Amino acid sequence: MNAGVGARTRNSGHTPVLLNEIVQLLDPKPGEFFIDGTVDGGGHAAAIMERIMPAGTFLGVDWDKKMIAACDTRRQYGGREKYVYGNYAELPAILRKEKLGKADGLLLDLGFSSEQLAASGRGFSFSEGSASEPLIMTYDDARPPVAELLRGLKEEELANIIFELGGERRSRQIAKAIVARERKQPILTSGELAETVRSAAPANYEHGRIDPATRTFQALRIYANDELGNLERVLGHLDGILKKGGRVAIVSFHSLEDRIVKRSFQTASKEKKVELLTKKPVTASREEATRNPRSRSAKLRAATIL
Repeated sequence: MNAGVGARTRNSGHTPVLLNEIVQLLDPKPGEFFIDGTVDGGGHAAAIMERIMPAGTFLGVDWDKKMIAACDTRRQYGGREKYVYGNYAELPAILRKEKLGKADGLLLDLGFSSEQLAASGRGFSFSEGSASEPLIMTYDDARPPVAELLRGLKEEELANIIFELGGERRSRQIAKAIVARERKQPILTSGELAETVRSAAPANYEHGRIDPATRTFQALRIYANDELGNLERVLGHLDGILKKGGRVAIVSFHSLEDRIVKRSFQTASKEKKVELLTKKPVTASREEATRNPRSRSAKLRAATIL
């Protein structure tokens, strides 16, 4: 497999972002142990394994059972390549359970792939083809689905979630519309939620650049899965995941995520716990941004454990 930018996942149309930059910063070497805590379609993982195998060890973790199952069927390195269903925030416990020591490298790509959006069966997407999907929007079946959360949230709480996690300026109008519809009949599908949000948006919303439902769906997904809390937890446990000299690279697509990573790395650097490998976030080249629009909002930060 070509490890250059633009390389695609094995048997997949998904293009991993900032691939060359990630490989350069993580610098995987033969025989090392690497973790991809958000293995997704396996594109970054394949590039890493090309460099650490056949004597290395690879652990892929994902909160999406479908992604784990797909990667498991494509394994190439036998027992040296493991895939585990789980939350990356629980990596120290996963390492203990799998009887693995600390790693030489950790990658977290916090993006949400088109594979997960398309026909997920969990209501992540507001596209026409997904409109009848149940409004679940969680990776983990143990977490309450969004349809249930909407019934329990007060209008002000919902407006704050949509504004703070989605950056939606019309959050109050949207929250009012959602609560009003919930009083008449529960919102049970992604299509019903999208229709409700769109009804609260003006005809010229964002001059047609994005669907009015985009930011609300993003906010509710982040809230339902406690994505920011998970990120804060894994950043607080890096010394239990990586050995001294281990490298960590995190790709974020949301300003709140990037802010958490930035502040955590800066604090750890001041405390002499890490050495920053990126003083400023690495972003996609113009060529990659043109070829892969998903990469336009990606920000990569990396550090070495001291």
